[in-house]
Amino acid sequence: QLQLVESGGGSVQAGGSLRLSCAASRYSGCMAWFRQAPGKEREGVASISSDGNIKYTDSVKGRFTISRNNAKNTLYLQMNSLKPEDTGMYYCAAVLGTYCVLSIGRFAYWGQGTKVTVSS
Repeated sequence: QLQLVESGGGSVQAGGSLRLSCAASRYSGCMAWFRQAPGKEREGVASISSDGNIKYTDSVKGRFTISRNNAKNTLYLQMNSLKPEDTGMYYCAAVLGTYCVLSIGRFAYWGQGTKVTVSS
């Protein structure tokens, strides 16, 4: 089993920044951030493997940075230049294996989510 606890969500104005954190109870090979806007399907934001291979969805490239601290089993998402369309619940996800793709079906473990609201 692996437990994930997110933190760092909040409300900001467009152009602002937030940093999300996800504390994991143990090591995982691949970790990722997903988000779900009201009335929309959950989508992948960014993923990172244990050896640092990173993927981003196109809409956040150049604005968001995913990183992880393997010694602390912690995942981060630095979000800059936030837009109203970034609003939603942000979920941390993990899988024990190292194969890392930004697909919901790949991830076995999920956090409860942290809410991000960006106002215009």
